[in-house]
Amino acid sequence: MNEDGHLHHLIKEALNEDIGKGDPSSLCCIPADARGKAILKIKEEGMLAGMRVAAYIFTYKEPGSVFTVFKKDGNIIKPGEIAFEIQALVHTILQCERLVLNCMQRMSGIATLTHLYVERLKGYKTRLLDTRKTTPNFRLLEKEAVRIGGGVNHRFGLYDMIMLKDNHIDFCGGIEKAIEKAYEYTRLNEPGLKIEVETRSIEDVKRVVATGKGKVFRIMLDNFKPEEVANAVGLVKKEFETEASGGINLENIEDYARTGVDYISVGALIHQARSLDMSLKAVMIPL
Repeated sequence: MNEDGHLHHLIKEALNEDIGKGDPSSLCCIPADARGKAILKIKEEGMLAGMRVAAYIFTYKEPGSVFTVFKKDGNIIKPGEIAFEIQALVHTILQCERLVLNCMQRMSGIATLTHLYVERLKGYKTRLLDTRKTTPNFRLLEKEAVRIGGGVNHRFGLYDMIMLKDNHIDFCGGIEKAIEKAYEYTRLNEPGLKIEVETRSIEDVKRVVATGKGKVFRIMLDNFKPEEVANAVGLVKKEFETEASGGINLENIEDYARTGVDYISVGALIHQARSLDMSLKAVMIPL
């Protein structure tokens, strides 16, 4: 995927949505050539994310703007700290303000929550995955925030991995048939496209192990209890990657990590994250 192209499109459409035919609040009282500067102030402790995006937004609107960095993505931040300073036309600062804050507050909230989960996994081999439970048209930035927080991105969309979930398997007529059809599809159309299979029971795991060698790369263990995950990991014997998913949270994630499962996927990293508080404040320039 072309991330820069996607980001360019996202920012263009977001600014068009907000500015529309113009910004009369700025036009009515500030000369078009007035220049100024502003700082991003941190108002809540957490992990910073979205600095690259903020710089891109301002330079998209005004290529000559000057973006000065004081903090980096992934830094732990505290109230009162300053993340960046922007010098540009006042109209640029005011028209980009809300988009910059919306992106950075949202991304920093996701990175902060992801970091909490990653901290619980220290000392275990298990790694943390995100999911496709994202905000439409904002997935690029939400998944980047997960990476900044220390998590690993699962597939970006439907197009970059075959994932045979319960509905695919049921509509197809069973695990074995779905695996065979998926493998044949990749062989004929997209060699190298990986196949993951969702399982709902230990019996399902046994069927994937029997059918999927050399075809399936990962088995998802959906809504398994920790002891069931441990049993499944033992059955797999490292012939497939394993992923535990469903009902996993900060309170029980270590119970799952102790099973030796390779990955744990948590949709809550994104859909339950709370935005971090920050503000963009004008810095008065003496006349």
